[in-house]
Amino acid sequence: MSKAIQAIRGMNDCLPGETNKWQMVEQVMRRVAGNYGYAEIRMPVVESTNLFKRGIGEVTDIVEKEMYTFEDRNGDSLTLRPEGTASCVRAGNQHGLLYNQEQRLWYMGPMFRHERPQKGRYRQFHQFGIESYGIASSDIDAEVIMLSARLWKELGINEFVTLELNSLGSNQARADYRDALVVFLTEHESKLDDDSKRRMHSNPLRVLDSKNKDVQALLIDAPKLSEYLDEESVEHFAGLTKRLDAAGIKYTINERLVRGLDYYNRTVFEWVTDSLGAQGTVCAGGRYDGLVEQLGGKGTPAVGFALGIERLVLMLTELEKLENIRATTDVYVVMSGEQAEITGVALAEQWRDDVAEIRIQTHCGGGKFNKQMKRADKSGAKIAVILGDSEIENQQATIKYLRENKEQQSVPFAQMAAVLTELI
Repeated sequence: MSKAIQAIRGMNDCLPGETNKWQMVEQVMRRVAGNYGYAEIRMPVVESTNLFKRGIGEVTDIVEKEMYTFEDRNGDSLTLRPEGTASCVRAGNQHGLLYNQEQRLWYMGPMFRHERPQKGRYRQFHQFGIESYGIASSDIDAEVIMLSARLWKELGINEFVTLELNSLGSNQARADYRDALVVFLTEHESKLDDDSKRRMHSNPLRVLDSKNKDVQALLIDAPKLSEYLDEESVEHFAGLTKRLDAAGIKYTINERLVRGLDYYNRTVFEWVTDSLGAQGTVCAGGRYDGLVEQLGGKGTPAVGFALGIERLVLMLTELEKLENIRATTDVYVVMSGEQAEITGVALAEQWRDDVAEIRIQTHCGGGKFNKQMKRADKSGAKIAVILGDSEIENQQATIKYLRENKEQQSVPFAQMAAVLTELI
């Protein structure tokens, strides 16, 4: 007997018992994005490797260590997308959506990174992203953050997440700060761990994000990014915080928040939680005004965020916010008798026509009445519609409530649509 083939490590199946949770979360995301006037965009899973090298930055962990890259039959270097923003910008440039225009877009789908799988973090993972183009003022930054805040409110977890904000300033301000930080880190190089020593020369701002407690203690005396911000960025950040204050959205300014991708400037933010054990990021984003031009388009301001759906579903599950998910079946049709088995299927089709939103599962494969009732209960349906030959003859169905303590009743076929409508 040959060995059973398993899924690739870090790339997981989402089984029927879990997909209903995902569908509920995805529905909330679609609804909230639509309520703010954002339109869906869908990009390919495979892109040119150069897109991510130019967009994300060649010295980032993603490009250096985590991308799934391969050559196709033509010898072209292709990569499974590790994030959505670069792909979204590429699509916008290619199809003429960005220059001198305003676009509010959202996407959802799988991303791929070859990192060590852990709880809530996988090699194939799924992201929901918001991207806004063509607006340079801080009001759009505020809108994007407010949209994310509404997601938490709709999902019932707003009390479990905290917003952290920072400004990276202009590209020049960031470069000046980078130089000052490198000088400081060089003076204290002997106290840095190996990872920080490596990043000190390739991507020094990421040292600020170190999880090493000794490095964090050292950084207390490091230069502060706020001391290097240009006046325009200071005004931009002040405009953002005023709008968040007016909307009642609480936040903490975290000067060590820098984000891991090279394309960010000015506003950066993260929503963090303690509900997954150690503090973790649920959602992150910011402004990336130079990325469109960097990827071959004309200068276009942009801001957005992305969140990992696996981590969000995990958080919602652990907080017991997904306990009352609607089952995949509303009605299970039990058919006992030759005439009932023939007519019952046709009746179920008629009821689907009459009540479009109803989800009806008909029993297939025959079997005794008790076996069918066990299947009905296992399906999660609210009611079983029982059809025997006598019911067919009398033109009525027997309704048995499976989740409520109600007496079963007989309902004429002509009144079934009204009964089924009440179930939705």
